[in-house]
Amino acid sequence: MTTQVDTLVIGGGAMGSAAAWELARRGRDVTLLERFAPGHKNGASHGASRNFNLSYSDPTYVAMLVEALRLWRELEDETDTRLLEQVGLVNHGQGQPFAEVHAALSAVGFDPEILGVDAAAERWPGIRFDTEVLFTPEAGRLNADASVTALQQAATAHGARVQHGMPATRLTVQDDDSVLVHTDTEQFRARRVIVTLGAWTGSLLGGLLPFPRLVVTQEQPAHFAVLDTSFTWPGFNHGYRPGTPGYEYWRSPVYGMHTPGEGIKAGWHGVGPVVDPDHRDFTAEPEQLLALRRYAREWLPGADPDAFTEISCTYTTTPDSNFVLDRRGPVIVGAGFSGHGFKFTPTVGRILADLTVDVPAPPLFALAR
Repeated sequence: MTTQVDTLVIGGGAMGSAAAWELARRGRDVTLLERFAPGHKNGASHGASRNFNLSYSDPTYVAMLVEALRLWRELEDETDTRLLEQVGLVNHGQGQPFAEVHAALSAVGFDPEILGVDAAAERWPGIRFDTEVLFTPEAGRLNADASVTALQQAATAHGARVQHGMPATRLTVQDDDSVLVHTDTEQFRARRVIVTLGAWTGSLLGGLLPFPRLVVTQEQPAHFAVLDTSFTWPGFNHGYRPGTPGYEYWRSPVYGMHTPGEGIKAGWHGVGPVVDPDHRDFTAEPEQLLALRRYAREWLPGADPDAFTEISCTYTTTPDSNFVLDRRGPVIVGAGFSGHGFKFTPTVGRILADLTVDVPAPPLFALAR
């Protein structure tokens, strides 16, 4: 039996769910297939917290941020949920383009602020600062688990079919308006197919599309117990200049945030071991974890480096860390969100939906680049 649909979305994480929501509220016939059960922890869209980080100067990303803030609020209104808490975010560390970011954000109506080390330490005593600080008050924290649930709830309310436990096993392009998709239990024929499979993108689309090299890593942040609750914890990004004395143990810049009920989340960015997403152990690499605990001890006086819980997720990274959002024939792909894509989720959904009707994505995200 073959089920005919207008648009089939393969992959029900954040991006695929956002595409299904956007298509469904446009009145399109859309079916979303997800191989795992709701709330699974195998990919990149689980957990309770992601930074809604505004610290970009590239005009494409800045415009997407403005749109994403509006769309997150629309999703909250539709689903009567609270997903984004605007607790702000602090950026510090050597070699950061604070002036460019400040100018870009100010130009679109955000209100960034630059503070000295002493002023920042007084406002946020649980964080140690080593340079001036760029504070973005409109930034904050997203609940990732709740966001995926809300996106699928909203998509369903607009008429989308959301099917869990149904992995796509094969995709065959028949012509410019027909793709045949096989699963273990059902076959679909769609006019357009959107593939948002994260770490599994290559396993379905390898050889079909000329996407850039996608590297899948197992990232290993941790939650550290909160010691200082005298202030509202902002999100944080801490950069550094490799080779600087005292920073030799650093693996990368550090990001983090407060996850209510779990602690202060902190992690290295994009330097976990390369893995097969179907065969990984979810266990932190010991040396990286030890270095992360040292970071917490030295730079997060408001957190306990000895009381922690490991976290495991995947990054799917492109060589330039820009996303892949493009179309070839009837197949559209969203991939390579490189550990900084979640904040843009509803905007990505809109772009993927636009691609189904020949509205191009920003050139920055082209398949061939």
